Amino acid sequence: MTKGEIDLDFERAERIGLEEAIYCAGKSSAQIAATLEQAGARGASLLLTRLDPDRLAGLPAELVSAIDYCTVSRTGFFGPLRPADGPVRVAIVAAGTSDTPVAREAERVLRYQGRAASMILDVGVAGLHRLTRRLDEIRAHPVVIVCAGMDAALASVLGGLVSGPVIAVPTSVGYGAAEGGRTALNAMLASCAPGITVVNIDNGYGAACAALRLLHAAETIARA
Repeated sequence: MTKGEIDLDFERAERIGLEEAIYCAGKSSAQIAATLEQAGARGASLLLTRLDPDRLAGLPAELVSAIDYCTVSRTGFFGPLRPADGPVRVAIVAAGTSDTPVAREAERVLRYQGRAASMILDVGVAGLHRLTRRLDEIRAHPVVIVCAGMDAALASVLGGLVSGPVIAVPTSVGYGAAEGGRTALNAMLASCAPGITVVNIDNGYGAACAALRLLHAAETIARA
């Protein structure tokens, strides 16, 4: 590994309020190990995303034991984890069970940043009664993340029923015409519910970061 191949951004949290995350897809186990060793030498924690089991298994045993790994979301927490404090302000709503990995990624990113979230799963529009009976629970949260594939109708429905920010995550769930999430992405972008924020396909990480920015802004205003 050449010198300078890994240059961690330890000042990111001071600049934008979000710590650096390590996107592990496309990296070798050796590169990930070197990254973790660099962080460990500074006593720093890291969030690992898209860490598949094979790359995890390729790490030295002492590094594997230092990672809190979630197989569903393929995320890992390296090093000490800060406590989750304060009220739960984010609801993560998933249309179907197949959308759970993306929803769990969002939940884990929030948890790494010290924020708990409420998970509300399998409430897609194919059985609209499942959603309506949980609306009060969803509305109790100032920020809502919606994960949905196929036609992604759940984002538009919730966009017309809740007053707070809605962050929509198209997922790559669905048969042929779903086109790996492109149909869901286009549906969310074309939604007639005003003010929905849309992130990239399967990007639970990005949705959680958008939620964190909203919460940071609201808290800054509250302190002013």
